[in-house]
Amino acid sequence: MSIAEQLTRRVMIGGAAAAIVAGAKSALAGRLDPLASTHDQQVEVMKPKQIGIVLFDDFETLDVFGPVQMWGRLADHGLTFVSADGRPVQSSHGVRITPDHSFASAPPLDVLMVPGGAGTRRLVDDAALLAFVRRQDEGSSWTTSVCTGAAILARAGVLDGRAATTNKLAFEWVRSQSDAVIWRSRARWVVDGKYVTSSGVSAGTDMALALVERLYDRTAARAAAAVAEYHWNDDPESDPFAVRPLKGG
Repeated sequence: MSIAEQLTRRVMIGGAAAAIVAGAKSALAGRLDPLASTHDQQVEVMKPKQIGIVLFDDFETLDVFGPVQMWGRLADHGLTFVSADGRPVQSSHGVRITPDHSFASAPPLDVLMVPGGAGTRRLVDDAALLAFVRRQDEGSSWTTSVCTGAAILARAGVLDGRAATTNKLAFEWVRSQSDAVIWRSRARWVVDGKYVTSSGVSAGTDMALALVERLYDRTAARAAAAVAEYHWNDDPESDPFAVRPLKGG
């Protein structure tokens, strides 16, 4: 066999091998996450619905990234991050994020999520944030919170007359932000109409999967959890951190 023939043969074999590997990766991706397209397709296709997560300094890191893990591969929902002025913000653990939008430039959101964290203590009286929440809530299909993010929703007035929950360690403080909310002290998360609120930190991941179930179906929620090798606590009434009964729930 000539040198030219050997080179041609190697190129053909290499190309076939690459195709086989690519096909296997694509098949594996489909098996692991039936909601996701390939990475290239996700980059090229603009997803029609938007999940907007509000960011601020001293947000609780897992409040944000737990739901991001579960929502980041949804077939027709993209993620966008929003802060007051669009400038980078830092979590309570020092993680810095550059948001996609400011309050002024944010598009209408199909799902609005407000995380908790120490920063919420400063923001319950922030007029710009409360106005943004009210404005987005008017057109959202779902309005959600994790942990003390419920305090922001409560102060914005969007939870008036609704059942809700929050971090059990901060329960009394959050409850003090509004007596128009029906606070549930024993719940892991609460769904009331289009409002979904969760208990502290890790409960946000359970809540995020519950929302996947409502947006798609239970199979989709289980698939998202399986990809993350996450054990989903799928009972909204079972919160192991609600160790003592509290008034109002």
